[in-house]
Amino acid sequence: MTAPGDAHPYRAASAAEAPLLEVDRIDVFYDDVQVLHGLSFEVRRGEIVTLLGSNGAGKTTTLRAIMGLRPPRAGEVRFLGQSLAAVPAATRAELGLALVPEGRELWPQLSVLENLELGAYTRRARRNARDNLARMFALFPRLDERRRQAAGSLSGGEQQMCAIARALMSEPALLMLDELSLGLAPLLVDQLMQTITELHAGGMTILLVEQNLKKALAVAERGVIIETGRLRLAGTSAELADNPEIRAANLGM
Repeated sequence: MTAPGDAHPYRAASAAEAPLLEVDRIDVFYDDVQVLHGLSFEVRRGEIVTLLGSNGAGKTTTLRAIMGLRPPRAGEVRFLGQSLAAVPAATRAELGLALVPEGRELWPQLSVLENLELGAYTRRARRNARDNLARMFALFPRLDERRRQAAGSLSGGEQQMCAIARALMSEPALLMLDELSLGLAPLLVDQLMQTITELHAGGMTILLVEQNLKKALAVAERGVIIETGRLRLAGTSAELADNPEIRAANLGM
């Protein structure tokens, strides 16, 4: 522990391989307010890493920095060994980054099918859109049943399924999920966590932001805990789950 699918060529990485994602000592601000302070962690190909912390810790800001929506003032984000400093947010999906944002942010007046089709906006994904739609409806049969229904009329759990499927339509190399369980019933959370496990078993690399430490560590291989924008602890899921300091904290254990 340290402190302060079939069309995709995904595979588990050895420790010697370069990380898929590197967050290297980033400082992020909102106007004059600093939210992240020298934050560093990495995600290796083929693993699930969970980013944990209480409300206001900086988890969502971290994902926004990775996607280019809130560029760091200092430090660097690297993806596939390439610095993203000069890569605009709109281009990062082409590189293989996909974010399921907190609150889902679907197009509510459009149908489920239209939302998914709009997810396939990268050049590569457009070529495979029909096959990927079939995969999404197999992964989420409830979406298939509601494909013509307006996304805004779905239940919260169904909207989360739609948001995940929309992100997967872009054929990402790294899927990032922000607060997967927020506002959902425990049974639905368990179902979605099982879906994440299935995606991972198929080779998907995942960065999961989650307040519920217990559920997140149950599916992830490693965890990174941040507190007020700084790295607090990092380690394997087993190490973090057994840490008395973490178990005593208000992080869902």
